[in-house]
Amino acid sequence: MFPARLIHAIKHPLRAAPGGRAAAALADENAMWQLYQFPLCPFSRKVRLLLSEKGVGYELQRENPWEGRDDFFAMNPAGRTPVMHDPDRGLTLSDSRAICEYFEETEEKTPLISGTATQRAEIRRLIALFDENFYGDVTEPLLHERMRKRLLMGQSPDARYLRDAMRLAHEHLYYVDYLIDHRPWLAGPTMTLADLTAAAQISVADYLGGIDWNTHEQARSWYLVLKSRPSFRPLLSERMDVIRPPKHYAEVDG
Repeated sequence: MFPARLIHAIKHPLRAAPGGRAAAALADENAMWQLYQFPLCPFSRKVRLLLSEKGVGYELQRENPWEGRDDFFAMNPAGRTPVMHDPDRGLTLSDSRAICEYFEETEEKTPLISGTATQRAEIRRLIALFDENFYGDVTEPLLHERMRKRLLMGQSPDARYLRDAMRLAHEHLYYVDYLIDHRPWLAGPTMTLADLTAAAQISVADYLGGIDWNTHEQARSWYLVLKSRPSFRPLLSERMDVIRPPKHYAEVDG
């Protein structure tokens, strides 16, 4: 059976998000797309990086998925960010991989899943690795302990889970070190969606104090190059409510 909130959302027409949720338009003033997200959603960050690299205009709409708005469930029954919505065309896209693949197919500028079939398979393998493994091992536990517990539960983080997440972050960064030892970028000779996906996840973990860059010079150098790109700068300037990042988070010069 469908959840009651979803049935309600289907029966009622989509309305604009509540006042105060919209942020400034990005890329151009006539952007049709609206991106529903919140600042520490790594999957929304991946989409934002791709859109900026491709020069696609969009407008940010702040969406806290834990609030369970009916109108948001009408756009994405999974109730997760990101969601892209074009009100003029009545077109809605959800799931970061589906969104990225859509724009990769419809926007010719800056291909991010390219090359031979083998190369494209490697890009998608790494996208899945960071979207699934890194997120499950590192980003999600940090979000729960340092964001959800503070903002939604009024609780302190559990040091045991934080230590586990930081330990696993080291393991993932060792793999990034290995890849950058053998390739200019994660998946090969050029920057791809694999790099943007990994950087999006790492940036949220870094914001939440879960990354120790000591002993990861290759990964750190690769990440600094990405942080210095114009597409990355808006992410570094944003803050999530009362949660503040460590000092090094926004630094792009090492």
